[in-house]
Amino acid sequence: MIQKINITQAFDSFDECWSPRRAGAINDCEVKFAKLEGEFVWHQHENEDELFLGIKGKLEMQFRTHDPIMLEAGEMLIVPRGVEHLPIAHGTAHLLMFESAKIVNTGSAGGERTIGVKELDVP
Repeated sequence: MIQKINITQAFDSFDECWSPRRAGAINDCEVKFAKLEGEFVWHQHENEDELFLGIKGKLEMQFRTHDPIMLEAGEMLIVPRGVEHLPIAHGTAHLLMFESAKIVNTGSAGGERTIGVKELDVP
């Protein structure tokens, strides 16, 4: 299906933080909308890279072996596979994420914050 998605309406369609919404797929990758707030968990993805595109707010990405990176609206960051990272949203951050359809949100960490991806529900 060919569908245009309004980014503002997409983010307005849900309130939950750390609960990405799948908007579609490009080959083996999914395009996801996510609202983040506060600190997530340290984790890594052994086999998948992740791309984060800042839409609104600020996201600090901390690394065990690199200096932290602050991501703001209009900026993108690729976290390579195998790199342990900790996302921290300052306020509420809105992100578009591009990642493998096989990815688990908590990567190797697992735990209670592991969730499945919900479908984006916008007209």
